Amino acid sequence: MGDFDIREQIQASLDASPFAVFCGFRAEEADKAAGRLVLRMPMRPDMERLADSGQMHGGPIACLIDTAGCYAATLVLGHGVPTINFRTDYLRPVIDSGLTAVAVVRRAGRTVTVADVDVFDDRERLVATGRATFGSRAG
Repeated sequence: MGDFDIREQIQASLDASPFAVFCGFRAEEADKAAGRLVLRMPMRPDMERLADSGQMHGGPIACLIDTAGCYAATLVLGHGVPTINFRTDYLRPVIDSGLTAVAVVRRAGRTVTVADVDVFDDRERLVATGRATFGSRAG
């Protein structure tokens, strides 16, 4: 199975989640060999920190980091994984911009998998980073 098929499978999984659909997640790239996933999220008015500010609330950014890391881990392990913990570092405000998360699995162990996630705005500026830890065992 090629990476295009894997990306389509990830997108189908996202499309099966009402919350992921609400967020507008789009799987742009999936490279199993590299443990790398690129996930896109558009800006929406209901994600604004304050009405008519154009500034994205931190919650959707954190959600993007968790989701991108989770699907990168799933890509490598071949099954869904639960989040154990994740952190988000906000580096600059996101204003009137969608986001692109680039998640890379750093370690896929027997019990724990770790992914790092960089988040970029539409101008390709790094706006947030995160690290997420997931359980590695299947169901």
